[in-house]
Amino acid sequence: MRLLGNIAWLALGGLLVALVYYIVGLLMCITIIGIPFGVQLLKLGTFALWPFGHELVNGPGHPGCFSVLMQVLWMFLGWWEIALVHLFFGIILCITIVGIPWGLQHFKMAFASAFPFGKVIR
Repeated sequence: MRLLGNIAWLALGGLLVALVYYIVGLLMCITIIGIPFGVQLLKLGTFALWPFGHELVNGPGHPGCFSVLMQVLWMFLGWWEIALVHLFFGIILCITIVGIPWGLQHFKMAFASAFPFGKVIR
């Protein structure tokens, strides 16, 4: 069932979401200061490819001081807007009964995009 959900996710816009994460992540990695943010965006892109059956959990020894500091910078630099976009699409998709599974994945991605530092995909 996860495989069918992931295939439908990719066909209905998940591939586009992942590509945007990857492109912006690679652009962020151009500068040394942007590398930590770019790595998080690449992680979110991988998560966006196959969200059904996967989750972002705290990594070993996290959240640490570096993760908390980077999380604060992440929020102040405006990356919380990604979470709002996922939240909006999650609400829109949950209006219909058929879209509820994809809406729930957007809610999961909203939380992951709001707090990406110190997380690993499981």
